[in-house]
Amino acid sequence: MDYFRNTFYFAFSAILVLILGVLFSRRRQLSNDDKVKRKKRYHPVAGTMFSQLLNFNTLWDYMTDQCCRYKTYRLLSPFRSEVYTSDPANVEYILKTNFQNYGKGSYNYNNLKDLLGDGIFTVDGDKWRHQRKTSSYEFSTGVLRKFSSVVFQKNAAKLARVVSEDANSKPTVDIFDLFLKATLDSTFQVGFGIQLDSMCGSSDEGTLFANAFDDSSEMTAWRYVDASWTIKRFLNIGSEAKLKKNVKVIDEFVYKLIHTKIDLMSNSPNDASMKKDDILSRFLASNVTDPKYLRDIILNFIIAGRDTTAATLSWFLYMLCKHPHIQVTVAQEVREATRVKDNLSFEEFAALVTEEALEKMQYLHAAITETLRLHPAVPMVIFAAISFIKHNKTCFCSYKFDSSTHLSEFHWSMFDVNHQHRTVQKLLLFLIEFAKTLGIVFLALQDPKICFSDDTLPDGFDVKKGDMVAYVPYAMGRMKFIWGDDAEVYRPERWLNKDGVFQNESPFKFTAFQAGPRICLGKEFAYRQMKIFSAVLLQFFTFKLADETKVVNYRTMINLHIKGGLHLHAFLRTG
Repeated sequence: MDYFRNTFYFAFSAILVLILGVLFSRRRQLSNDDKVKRKKRYHPVAGTMFSQLLNFNTLWDYMTDQCCRYKTYRLLSPFRSEVYTSDPANVEYILKTNFQNYGKGSYNYNNLKDLLGDGIFTVDGDKWRHQRKTSSYEFSTGVLRKFSSVVFQKNAAKLARVVSEDANSKPTVDIFDLFLKATLDSTFQVGFGIQLDSMCGSSDEGTLFANAFDDSSEMTAWRYVDASWTIKRFLNIGSEAKLKKNVKVIDEFVYKLIHTKIDLMSNSPNDASMKKDDILSRFLASNVTDPKYLRDIILNFIIAGRDTTAATLSWFLYMLCKHPHIQVTVAQEVREATRVKDNLSFEEFAALVTEEALEKMQYLHAAITETLRLHPAVPMVIFAAISFIKHNKTCFCSYKFDSSTHLSEFHWSMFDVNHQHRTVQKLLLFLIEFAKTLGIVFLALQDPKICFSDDTLPDGFDVKKGDMVAYVPYAMGRMKFIWGDDAEVYRPERWLNKDGVFQNESPFKFTAFQAGPRICLGKEFAYRQMKIFSAVLLQFFTFKLADETKVVNYRTMINLHIKGGLHLHAFLRTG
């Protein structure tokens, strides 16, 4: 047996050298052929990643300025080029035409994983497909649609009552803070069947969680402009120490929620009262019980359901305060759509905001969409230039043999072995199978799913393998070449046809909800909540800025939050 094993190692090593020689020779030939065919063209360089660091507090406006100079541009970093685009043709190519070549990749995953784990916003491949399929089914059910509408109506009425009380007892109302609490309550009730009631301040744990989540989001966004974050993480200092502390608070809260839910459902498996309509219960009912997996789903659902909606609603009321005539128009439409009578309570009116009534609120829908155009909840979306491949498109680089266990450990290097090397692939597979008959097992330590791949965008410029590629919804909403000379003007009418009916634009032009295979699953869910909340508030209140002279800015983080809150005067509406 030793003779055969030694003979195998000798033969395998010789064949391996031959294979590597063929691969490198072919790779060099292809490289030379490419140079002859076409000289590579890369997007203009607008600066370095340190430019983002210097402009971090106004990052989205800095990127908008660059997009005004170049539809697509590069920033240089120590490790890769970063390509940013506002060109709808490039966006469609990235999100749809060549979708498989642009995933989150390890760069985004490493930046986001401490907060969002293996959630739908961080992963590619099978993990993404599984979560996408499961979530798509849940969001499409009529049960969830009906359940969520009831939750939104109840929380909208509760929000209106809190606004009324604050307006009578405080100089101003921080509507952004209230929206964050209201949408957090809705998200927890629809997502996890938990009545957090943070609007009334009855959950200290919920408040701690929300604050930790916001701070973690900001620290995670900081990683994209701070090249030293991995060192700080290793040393547990600065922003990374703060992130670690906040993630611990988040995890303690979420894992407690999960284990409580699991115990309730496992202790009463046949109790009809335990059969809830919330998303977490539905996952548990389908035998998904891994706490880490559920934790990641929960946090991704929260950042999608709470942060984005609260931010958009706040910017929406800000724009209505800056344009009082639009606020009047929206309020009038709400009254007509609900056929409201006088002297209704908050709860009674909220119950009138049905699906039928919402369908009639075309101008409200347009006004919210116009807000999203100028103030998208997610101001930048990042991908990496990658290519999904099968396991047989790799080859070996090195191995070591453990004589005590007869295990050969191979470290694989990512070579793109194309169809011209099928003989090589078959030979490798034959050698591995033959080795098994000798008691030798190969352990492949690799990620067999991705291989970096060069590409050419529709604008004719090239993207190198491993480049970070991002489109910038915040900038795209302000581009005159997309929206016309009045691109920076808040004008809901641009979304209505001559009959006053809302008309969609291409999702590659209006990118607030992404597009293609990654289009936002909760789009209609988000619109429903925003319209119900807006309708109830505008039925009862007129809003004005507490300080008309104060400039309202954003806080640079994953979502477009208003920095320092949004302080308004709320007056009971008359007539």
